[in-house]
Amino acid sequence: MGVHLDSSKGFGVSRLEVLEGPSGRRRRTKAERARIAAESMMPSVTVADVARKHGTTRWQIYDWRKQIRKGNLVVPESVAALPFFAELVVDDSATEASAAVPGSDLEIVVGDIVIRAGPGVDEGQLTRAIRAARAAAS
Repeated sequence: MGVHLDSSKGFGVSRLEVLEGPSGRRRRTKAERARIAAESMMPSVTVADVARKHGTTRWQIYDWRKQIRKGNLVVPESVAALPFFAELVVDDSATEASAAVPGSDLEIVVGDIVIRAGPGVDEGQLTRAIRAARAAAS
């Protein structure tokens, strides 16, 4: 709500104007929430800028991002097709294949490259291996 006071006559207030905006909170569809959350995940974009642009809060966008990770919101096809997003595919047959490789708890496939990591793998080493595999695959 905004208030405008007109005191052009030099004494007191001659006119009081009260401006009101839309009442209540805005309801967004699931598609809108997913699109806004996906926009906030783009490279060199900040959540605060996206929140200001769409008239919402950073915390709301963080919640929508969490809903995407849980599968409660679906990223639109136009955004999911961008190279910044990777589709997660769960293959149940991987449990049989991992039984054939003793001591391997994690298997990551990047293109034609398979990375297997045991329970004691160093996180930094695994990160470097994944980056190297991505670079080799592209």
